[in-house]
Amino acid sequence: MEMPELTPDMLLRAYAIGVFPMAEDRDDPDIFWVDPRMRGIIPLDAFHVPRRMRRTIRNGRFEITVDSDFEGVIEGCAESTEGRPRTWINDRIMTLYGSLFHLGFAHTVECRRDGILVGGLYGVAMGAVFFGESMFSRETDASKVALIHLVARLRGAGFTLLDSQFITRHLSNFGAIEIPRSEYRQKLAAALKQTANFSRSPTPAEIEAVLTGGQ
Repeated sequence: MEMPELTPDMLLRAYAIGVFPMAEDRDDPDIFWVDPRMRGIIPLDAFHVPRRMRRTIRNGRFEITVDSDFEGVIEGCAESTEGRPRTWINDRIMTLYGSLFHLGFAHTVECRRDGILVGGLYGVAMGAVFFGESMFSRETDASKVALIHLVARLRGAGFTLLDSQFITRHLSNFGAIEIPRSEYRQKLAAALKQTANFSRSPTPAEIEAVLTGGQ
């Protein structure tokens, strides 16, 4: 259902009970709550990197930055593409998550090529949970590279739950699974009681461990 005016505090409280907002379309001014019966998560200890992507990471084709261009990333996620003509990120959502970024709860991982933003992702961190929101690519593999670096950061920083909300074939290739709402809420409650530090950068060894499936 349509919701009243939403504040950053209300949004964080919604995340804490397992719901999140979406819009029907980029140009639709309204937003509504979503509470999926089956929830997508990416188990951090079972993350799988396809062999081709290991080579892409190791050859250093992209420069990775973090929290350096929130507006650029969320605008990239909101834009229409040939393969994604409609998106669920409207102006209200962009403003809300921009506020969460300035409050230190929303974060981005950016992929750059020759200094130009070509892909990335954003999400919300609370306790030891990272709620993945959206990703985009303007160049092949850019969003996948951002995801791999995100997982390395989360694992090294003490996160225990990566929420992907829904499952796509793209995410399934990396080990994403669906779990029932009740199980998700149990994992969420446990992870919110823990602490993690998103600002901690992964070491080269931690990135390599993600690529090879090691711990």
